[in-house]
Parts: sequence; C-alpha cells; structure tokens
Amino acid sequence: MFDTLSDRLAATFKSLRGKGRLSPEDIDATAREIRIALLEADVALPVVRAFIAKVKERAAGVEVSQALNPAQQVIKIVNEELIGILGGETRVLRFAKQPPTVIMLAGLQGAGKTTLAGKLGLWLKGQGHTPLLVACDLQRPNAVTQLSVVADRAGVSVYAPEPGNGVGDPVKVAKDSIEYAKTKQHDVVIVDTAGRLGIDEELMKQAADIRDAVSPDEVLFVVDAMIGQDAVNTAEAFRDGVGFDGVVLSKLDGDARGGAALSIAHVTGKQIMFASNGEKLDEFDAFHPDRMASRILDMGDLLTLIEQAEKTFSQAEAEKMASKLASSKGKDFTLDDFLAQMEQVRKMGSISKLLGMLPGMGQIKDQINNIDEKDVDRTAAIIKSMTPGERQDPVIINGSRRARIARGSGVEVSAVKNLVERFFDARKMMSKMAQGGGMPGMPGIPGMGGGPGRTKKKTKQAKGKQRSGNPMKRKAEEQAALARREGLPAGGQDEPFELPDEFKKFMG
Repeated sequence: MFDTLSDRLAATFKSLRGKGRLSPEDIDATAREIRIALLEADVALPVVRAFIAKVKERAAGVEVSQALNPAQQVIKIVNEELIGILGGETRVLRFAKQPPTVIMLAGLQGAGKTTLAGKLGLWLKGQGHTPLLVACDLQRPNAVTQLSVVADRAGVSVYAPEPGNGVGDPVKVAKDSIEYAKTKQHDVVIVDTAGRLGIDEELMKQAADIRDAVSPDEVLFVVDAMIGQDAVNTAEAFRDGVGFDGVVLSKLDGDARGGAALSIAHVTGKQIMFASNGEKLDEFDAFHPDRMASRILDMGDLLTLIEQAEKTFSQAEAEKMASKLASSKGKDFTLDDFLAQMEQVRKMGSISKLLGMLPGMGQIKDQINNIDEKDVDRTAAIIKSMTPGERQDPVIINGSRRARIARGSGVEVSAVKNLVERFFDARKMMSKMAQGGGMPGMPGIPGMGGGPGRTKKKTKQAKGKQRSGNPMKRKAEEQAALARREGLPAGGQDEPFELPDEFKKFMG
C-alpha cells in the first residue's frame, strides 16, 4: 500500500546524501518533496501541514546543524514524526476486571467487520482467551451465516439466535449475549454490528443503542484502508455519533495510497490498534506505529519478522538445527532438514511478505513481488522424490540419479542439479550464520555473535596463512581447501557429484 510513498521518500533522501551540511534551501526543497509525496499518498491536508511544520522546525534546529551526517538526521526526524502521526506508542486492548470483556465492532458496510470479527477471535484465542462472536448484523443478507462460517474457521464459538436477513432485534441479541457468555464461561464477547453504504441516522441510532445495551469495554471502528480520505470523514462521523476507542484498518494489503492510515489517528485522536492485511484469518495483528513507519521508510520490520518466527519455530527444533549447522561445518545438516526448514518458513506466511520486512528490500520490490510461491512446492517435490540415502548425503547424486529424481518429481534434470547446488550453497552460508545470534529456528546474522571486529580479525588471519609459491601446487591446495569447506570429495574426475558453476572458476 505504501510503495509509492516509500519510493518518493527514498528519492528525496537520496538527494541529501553526501552533503556535509544542509542549507535552508536544502531543507525547504526536502520539505516540499515530502509534502508532495504525502499529498500523492492521499494524506489529509491538515495532517500534511502539521507534519511538514514539525519536520522543518526540527530540521532547522541544532540536532541537524551539528550532526555528523545531516541527511541521516533528517531521516531520523521524519521517522519519529511518522510514528507520531500514526499514533505514537502501541495501544493494547483494555480487558474488563470482571469478565466478559465486551468488544463492539462498528463501521460502514463493506469495511470487513464480519471477517475481522473472526480474525480478532482467532488472535484472542491465540492469546489464551475464549472469545464469543455475536451476530448483531441482522440486516445484510447472509451476514449471520457468514459470521458462523468465519467463527467455525477460526475455531471459536458464535452466538446467533436470530436468522437475520431482516429478522430479529439486534439490540436484544447483543444484550442476551452477555448472559450467554457468562453461562458458557467466555471471557471475551465480540459484537458484530450492521453497517450501511453511507452514514445515516438509522445506522448511528442502532449502533448507539447496542453500545448502551452492552456497555462495551472497547468500541473498535473498522475502516477500509483503501477508501483514502473518505475514511477520515467516516471516522469523524462515527466518533461524533457513536464514539469509539480505537481504529482497526482492514485491507491494508490493497493497492490504495495509504492516506487513511497516515491520517486517521491524527485527525480523530484515536489510535490504530489492529491491522488486517490479507484474506486469511491469521493475517491480522496488533498495529505498531514505529514498525509501520520503518516499513514506509524502507528500514524493514525485523521485530515483526522475529515474532512470527518465534510463533512458528519451536525452541527444541531451533536448538537441534543450530547444533547440526555448527557441527562438522554443517555436514550433519541434510536435505531432510533443509525441507523441514523450508516448510517452517512457509508457515510464517508469504515469502514475498517476509522478504518485504527486511531493510532495503524496497529497492528490489519488483523482483520480490514476482517470486513464485510454488517454487517451494516444486523444491519439496524434488526432495521427496529422493531416496533416504540421497537426502542424507546429496554428494552421491550422479547423472542417472538426477534423471530418476526428475522423472519422479515432474521437473527437468537441470532443476534437480540446481537444487543440489543451492543446497550446498545454503548449507555453507547457514553454517557460518549459525555462529551468530539469529531468530529462533532461523540462522543468525553474520557478525552478530562476535561483533564486526572479531569477524574482521578472523578474516585477516585466514588470509595470512602461508601459501606455496609454486602455482600448480597452490592451485591444488586451493582446490582441496574449497572441497573441504563444501564437504565435498577432494577432487578427481570420477567423483559422482559435479561442483556448482559458480565454483568452477576457482578450479581453473
């Protein structure tokens, strides 16, 4: 959603790099470019004005003029001000001292309230709660049925005593659901209310009546992030007509310009609490202003990536993998382990989205968006077509074995060869990375364990080893060292495994 804004801001900051000092003209030009970028992203004009005023004031101050790198300091200011207009600190749900906690969802028709009720129910279930979804949208055709289906997919309970489709009293259903939740020992009640295609008095009155009947601990306004500045106008109308405590952004994965997310918290004074960024029920999480600001500025979102890894990878499996990668230069790490890790990463979500959380990935977002998710399935098919012995020791995979594996997995022989080569490359890389402290279940980052100084020192020692002055002998020594590092046989034309093309240049 923020691709256009991110690109414009990146181009603006690029023009500042290399300048030892920023003149007032530089600051004005930068502020002008940022203003254009925000307006193009459909951010509300009052928000743009307030944002630019703060950035210019701080950019002209001491913190930039005396900075060693003024450009980085301006980026820091923009990042902090973005966090400010996105709501500042993360806002968490307030739970009732005496359960059940009542959460009421409000918003226009089509904002995604019913699906979001299921997402919120699944999220709360993962937090150890026992939520109950309540069907109070008795007007939209099949709304009750939809909520029941969503609740079943999420594995949570639903209270739907009325068939809907214009039949039933939503205020009575909401009121009765509280006693039902107490009887069935549900500690959270999520009330799904009706919406309209636009703001009207009947909508506001019904929502206000349900609010008065159940006295919710949280009223969450669900807004479609793709409707731009109209989202701000709608939010203001709901704030004045019904009142709400927090905002939930739905459809954050759309291709709109993102103005709603950057405007709504500042204009309404109510923070964004949750964000829904996909169709699957698990594509939903708490909204963190600092992480969203980092994504907009292409600084990544490693905290969210780490949290997703912690949910997916078990500590025991992580330690087992780390020990395999650390021992014998990674030679204990087999294709079975490689497949298991791929499948674990797949559970974390789309490969494109995961890569998008890494810093600097905005520069190659076209390549990331073109990643074929089915490549993981094809890779799994190739590995599963191998014998246990071949998965344990891929060195034995020769030409005839590659042909058999290719037939079994429905791919070209070259695909099998490339996979084996990629496996050895990946094993070598992960073996090195495992020495650093990385995400649970995933390899660490080079230099994280011992620091950059230690890494550099080791590199120098390796380069300082004595080498033969005889070119032929030195070439043989390098070939043997390379083979040892890769866990491959030390050479010879009769070996069953062929080295990757990238390494052939070292072999003469």
